[in-house]
Amino acid sequence: MQIEEFNAIMDFAVEKEKEAVQFYRDLQHMTKFKPQVDILKDLEDMEKGHIIVLEGIRKKGSEEIKPKEVKDLKISNYLLEAVPTGNMTYQDILITAMKREEASQKLYSDLAEEYKGTELFAIFERLAGEEAEHKFKFEKIYDQEFLKEN
Repeated sequence: MQIEEFNAIMDFAVEKEKEAVQFYRDLQHMTKFKPQVDILKDLEDMEKGHIIVLEGIRKKGSEEIKPKEVKDLKISNYLLEAVPTGNMTYQDILITAMKREEASQKLYSDLAEEYKGTELFAIFERLAGEEAEHKFKFEKIYDQEFLKEN
């Protein structure tokens, strides 16, 4: 693979993560309650972590990247996305986070399929695993907070 193509794809992935950072930052300004702002700040930091991972891959290459196997509770499969507003509840924030992680996981999984047999395959598989791990984290919280009595 040519270095230009690799860098273009990495630029795309970094840009997607920066959009996620900005999304959670914008929500922090819309939300009125400190606990919700704190959750959104944690989500923003998680997305910043993805940028660091991507830049590390850009510098070191993909030779040591291993895909992650992550459990999926599939909770977000049955939820409608909450519309981001300043009146979001904790439940709305978790749903939004799950849906965004689910969409990112699908994007990276689709890109992995597109680049099967290349060095980018492992990168996108790893990123899909990272997103799946975050989605699972939110699904576990949602399950404990909102589904535990059902």
